[in-house]
Amino acid sequence: MLVKDIMMRDVVTVSPFATLRDALALMKKHNLKCLVVEQQDPHDAWGLITYTNILKTIVAENGDIDLINVYDVCAKPAIGVGESLDVRHVARLMTDSIVKRVLVLEDNRLLGLVTMDDIVGTVMDLIE
Repeated sequence: MLVKDIMMRDVVTVSPFATLRDALALMKKHNLKCLVVEQQDPHDAWGLITYTNILKTIVAENGDIDLINVYDVCAKPAIGVGESLDVRHVARLMTDSIVKRVLVLEDNRLLGLVTMDDIVGTVMDLIE
């Protein structure tokens, strides 16, 4: 099975200059646990921001979610894979790198997102 068979294509993005409040509002609106952080230019890296990033920042910094921007707390560059990669390799990459999400890219163009839940769900479907 390939990445393109299980990836989510409808990815919600957020500006790196958005506040944490803006990011949380987008997550709530779309019922998501992460957002892809947009590039600042075509040669820039993509990033990821998660509930965990935001929570750690708020707790550690006693931060005001209106004063802290997404770029201050996002993981950038995010790990990216190609859509033709076998899912087994992605699973190994994710476990070795201790990440739950990877971007699907082609020539630094965002195609989608694969999460550990996507992979586990696919495995569970195959078992049934």
